[in-house]
Amino acid sequence: MTISEQRRREVIDSLRRGTVPSHSLDALAVGLGRFESAVDEALDGAAIGQAVFKAVRGDYGAGKTFFSRWLAGRARTCGFASSEIQISENETPLHRLETVYRRLTEHLTTSEYMPSAVRQVVDAWFYALEQDVLAEQRTDGSPSEAELAERVEQLLERRLARISSVAPSFSAALRAYRRAAAQGDHGLAEGLIAWIGGQPSVGSAVKRAAGIRGQLDHDGALGFLQGMLAVLRDCGYAGLVVVLDEVETLQRVRGDIRDKALNALRQLIDDVDARRFPGLVLVITGTPAFFDGPQGAQRLAPLAQRLHVDFLADPTYDNPRAVQVRLPGFTHESLLELGGKVRGLYLAGCANPERVAFAVDDGYIEALAKSLEGQFGGRTGVAPRIFVKKLVDVFDRIDQHAGFDPRRDYVLRMSAQELTDAERALMPVPPSLAPAASVDDIDLPS
Repeated sequence: MTISEQRRREVIDSLRRGTVPSHSLDALAVGLGRFESAVDEALDGAAIGQAVFKAVRGDYGAGKTFFSRWLAGRARTCGFASSEIQISENETPLHRLETVYRRLTEHLTTSEYMPSAVRQVVDAWFYALEQDVLAEQRTDGSPSEAELAERVEQLLERRLARISSVAPSFSAALRAYRRAAAQGDHGLAEGLIAWIGGQPSVGSAVKRAAGIRGQLDHDGALGFLQGMLAVLRDCGYAGLVVVLDEVETLQRVRGDIRDKALNALRQLIDDVDARRFPGLVLVITGTPAFFDGPQGAQRLAPLAQRLHVDFLADPTYDNPRAVQVRLPGFTHESLLELGGKVRGLYLAGCANPERVAFAVDDGYIEALAKSLEGQFGGRTGVAPRIFVKKLVDVFDRIDQHAGFDPRRDYVLRMSAQELTDAERALMPVPPSLAPAASVDDIDLPS
């Protein structure tokens, strides 16, 4: 995969911080080839008006976030828009779909526009409507500006006739936005875009100008999602990929809130199955404990039934077309392959590629991987992000200092401050801190 120098730097910067890059993930993908055909089939189905749901399971460090961003990036190259939403109890509670919709629009991304792309998408939609009107009226000569505006509004009403029945304020806001933009009332236009994006703090004057009232609620958010899908498809996008990441956080919330969130997820899956959202690809990611444990999906029987898949002992024969797919995580070999890809990406733009390539050969990458695995008690692939972060740090030191020899001068260290809670939990307990097997093993001062 060939990427621009700017994107290469952005990817390396993300790896340097220990985070998953937001784009160009094909350059780093390891072990995802077996999913490509099934992912492409799902995208092809959504592009012709179907709706798709997919659940991704994997232990910590298996690459769930990487997989979902890889899928979203692949979708954007096929003409889709995408949005990634981190589910959390305080910021984005899953049982409040109006908040989920707001986060969706805040992170809406296309191949042309970075988040939030809502206004650009809406402007592109009105432009597409004008072009459709002009194409219909070619035989009548060029319509006047007033006639064009009237015909565009008529076409808008026809396109949103079905959506207006479930989300009338969505179409009302679109009409008012067009008028405000045409009159140069930028403040009103911005307020209406905020309303279309689900923002709660929209002034009463803005809503009064559009003839709308109240706040967006749980059910209204589903109607707004239908409206956004219609807008995206009408202005040329194949559909929308929405990723709900880290749904396992639902296991840690209060029981009644967890039940509401699980039911909201069940409702979303049922609406996808009923094709209420043509062009939508809905992806959730979670740990095995969420899918199989008593505090996760198993707590709601209808949801557990919809997510159930029979996994064989050997993941080689997994079905990538199933409603739920699992990521097996990194092996020692795949970790080395990842290190080689990161090295190739780094060498493509560093100041001293020969020096870096000589100092960090395949043997050193393997030695670093084994050292990291030793820090985690021999468990391979527990923290690939730490491995890549340390590897890029070594690259930087060699690139900047001619005398730096990683085999002589670099010692792998990990502090508690750079590890996440999950990574710290996976670190082996030192023997001196291990719990005593019995009271006879406890030394008491005399």
